Amino acid sequence: MQDNTLKTDLTAFFRAHSEQSYTVEDISDALHYHGSAAFKLIVQELAQLERDGLVQVTDHGHFQLDPSQRVLTGIFHGNDKGFGFVAYDENKIEPDAYIAPDNTLRALNGDTVKIEIIRAGDPRSGKGPEGKVTEIVEHHYEQVVGEFFKTDDDNGYLGQVRLTDKKVMKYKFYVTAVGLNPTPGEVVTAEITEYPSAEHPDAMVGIAKQVIGSVDDPGIDILQIVYQHNIPSEFPEEVMQAADEIPDHVLPEEMAGREDITDQDLVTIDGESSKDLDDAVTVWKLPNGNYHLGVHIADVSHYVKEDSILDKEAYKRGTSVYLTDRVIPMLPRRLSNGICSLNEGELRLCMSCDMEIDESGNVVKHRIHPSVMRSKARMTYTAVNQILEAHDPVTMDRYKSLVPMFEAMGELHKILVKHRKRRGAIDFDDREAEIIVDDKGHAIDVKLRTRGVAERMIESFMLAANETVAEHYFRAKVPFLYRVHETPDGDRVRSFFEFLTAFGINVKGDPNHLRPKMLQGILKQVAGKPEEAMVSVMMLRSLKQARYADQSLGHFGLGAEFYTHFTSPIRRYPDTMVHRMIHYYEDHGTGQASKEKFAPILEEIGVHTSEMERRSIDAERDTNDMKMAEYMADHVGEEFDAVVSSVMKFGMFVELPNTIEGLIHISRMKDDYYEYVEKYLALVGRNTRRTYRIGQEIRVKVVHVDKEQSEIDFDLLNPESAPTSDLLPHREHRSRGGNFHGRNNNNHGNNNHGGGNRNGGNHRNGNQRSTNSRGNNQHRGNNHGGGQHRNNSQGDRH
Repeated sequence: MQDNTLKTDLTAFFRAHSEQSYTVEDISDALHYHGSAAFKLIVQELAQLERDGLVQVTDHGHFQLDPSQRVLTGIFHGNDKGFGFVAYDENKIEPDAYIAPDNTLRALNGDTVKIEIIRAGDPRSGKGPEGKVTEIVEHHYEQVVGEFFKTDDDNGYLGQVRLTDKKVMKYKFYVTAVGLNPTPGEVVTAEITEYPSAEHPDAMVGIAKQVIGSVDDPGIDILQIVYQHNIPSEFPEEVMQAADEIPDHVLPEEMAGREDITDQDLVTIDGESSKDLDDAVTVWKLPNGNYHLGVHIADVSHYVKEDSILDKEAYKRGTSVYLTDRVIPMLPRRLSNGICSLNEGELRLCMSCDMEIDESGNVVKHRIHPSVMRSKARMTYTAVNQILEAHDPVTMDRYKSLVPMFEAMGELHKILVKHRKRRGAIDFDDREAEIIVDDKGHAIDVKLRTRGVAERMIESFMLAANETVAEHYFRAKVPFLYRVHETPDGDRVRSFFEFLTAFGINVKGDPNHLRPKMLQGILKQVAGKPEEAMVSVMMLRSLKQARYADQSLGHFGLGAEFYTHFTSPIRRYPDTMVHRMIHYYEDHGTGQASKEKFAPILEEIGVHTSEMERRSIDAERDTNDMKMAEYMADHVGEEFDAVVSSVMKFGMFVELPNTIEGLIHISRMKDDYYEYVEKYLALVGRNTRRTYRIGQEIRVKVVHVDKEQSEIDFDLLNPESAPTSDLLPHREHRSRGGNFHGRNNNNHGNNNHGGGNRNGGNHRNGNQRSTNSRGNNQHRGNNHGGGQHRNNSQGDRH
């Protein structure tokens, strides 16, 4: 018997019977736990639940749910069929509560709600608890965005807004005459004044607040996504004025107290279109055989002063948002592309992390200090790859004075990679798509972005600096902001290990004490095998989400004991905050007064910036999905090679070589009646035994695209070439002739994953491009557009 299972059983039992009290014997009988050992465990767990404040003991010695626990608060996640789920356990140990359509109180997706549990779950069958919404605490949606139009059915209102957000598009939205009076065809934002109610269960009412463009304007599709996610797209006038007041060059008095490193060979290495260059590097060999690595980061905190209007705006935004054809910067461009950008030949203020690294990759000495620098060259990844990979004579001659340094960088990079692998850093597939658009914003190509030695080298250097800074201030025992990626929950890991046994992969080790090295070993076992993709997907699903915190909890994905974000202050607020604290501790020491300055605020900063990061990632994902659908709309009827990326009850998602993903609904698989075998994540034909699993290569044809809903539908070609298996038990079946396909369509067409939702967007949260499981890191990218901006692979890049 697992203690975790018992705790879950007891919690669910008390929540479902919140008004009653029970003896230990009653509870033992109700949960079917029998025997003296089980009885003792129940008593021990009840004592712990009492200490935790979940249950209380009555005057008669019975146990009952503590009154404070009878109403739970959580986030409502709605389905377009009317039902939903509420996530109420922040630790994600207890399963979400199912809410039937009649019990939602008409909550919208994302609303914070109070619920009561009306039926306990059954962990053994995998069935979660059922709840009832008793109050909507806070509405997630305060405004909507969409095209304004008029019909003959506007119920006396000005008109309606056409909603495209999947979570609310089933509702009509009427516009009152109180606000703007838009023209049909204009895209507007509208404030919600009336939510769905008993009087109008399928409609909302609101006030048109702002016209953001015409439905035919280039780029209006992405702008709608920006407004849907409540991302500020323009800076207030007073913020722009504050930025304009900052000098566009370093003043002599600003160099006081800074180390002058203008004599060093410092270079920036970025993409061709980058405009915000926030890191410069240098490397040289030391007489003792070690390497000197200098990572020098734009000192944004010098210009963005604490509690200034620029600081408050940057904090509100939390991060720059990189979308297909644009960037919504965290700071005005006068700063991000000007005085804070380490432009070639320009004097710039920096925060430096100088490291001495031995031949095993250990940082044996380091210094963190403010400095003033001048970049010797604005290098691109392409040029450095020409030097290190292609040994192109023209490029090498152009930068001949710097070539020896680049070669030393390449050597150090290899050492750092080996060092990370030795400690167990997990190296997932890091494929990333680049969406090419024309001058009207229309997607004309989607291709894989290549990552060469230069890109990975800079990544290694930034990781080293982030770890060094994090450890330094942890050892100093001062309040600090960390980037954490916690060890996965034992239950999730145990399920993943059980999944692996189906493929003959046995993992040694305790799921409750997982080490990155164990997962690294699993990936090695499956490298190059058909099940590699499937194992990677399921491994990612078992991991937690990286976040910012005021406690150093380590970074599981990187195998790092200490980690922070120090290297991108132009585009991430946590990095700016880290620089600010470094300055403060250097100027004021690390005594109690200094500690008291930051300790009260860091937890809130961590929570807020993590939320803003997730908002940015959601907007990017929605934009990419929409643009990929737009691109595929021009290719309906064409055939492609693909790989099965996920298998569900209602069909399978497939991925093209350029990462575009779509659905083959089970109703389109007409060559057999396919059953879902959950244990193996497989669809198996009853008669033919044809089998489809993650990682399998297939041929598909594009049959339908809905750009508004970012949905791409494929037909499966050449089903006769699919492998067969014995994953289904052998049974006798009569041939159903002409009725066979119709039955397949009827049964499976309605079994759309429990509720008819193709689950396209949600599916991406669990597949190999999942930003959520991988830590959601912003790449060093370009504050310029063109899509070259993120690296959504493992844990954190830097």
